[in-house]
Amino acid sequence: MPKGTQLEGATEVVEEFQEPVRYKVILLNDDYTTQDFVMHVLQVIFHKDFEESLNLMLQIHHNGRGVCGVYPYDIAEIKVLQVRKMAKEQEYPLRAILEKI
Repeated sequence: MPKGTQLEGATEVVEEFQEPVRYKVILLNDDYTTQDFVMHVLQVIFHKDFEESLNLMLQIHHNGRGVCGVYPYDIAEIKVLQVRKMAKEQEYPLRAILEKI
């Protein structure tokens, strides 16, 4: 094609990228799961350090719930399933839920 020639009927394609919908993963307090186990879950599944996991565990204990992280749906869902599996293996009723932002 010679230099400077334009294609007839050519259109410019503009791609718009949309941020994925994000979800909060929330741990719920219960009367049976130990605080140590909640901290363990926060460190293993949510990669919190000791100080963060301690503060978040106390927030969950006092407020009945705490946000462990914000993720796209597929990752948030996996985190909830990991919590459920880990709690079931240790026979704790610990629950995690998703909340759309």
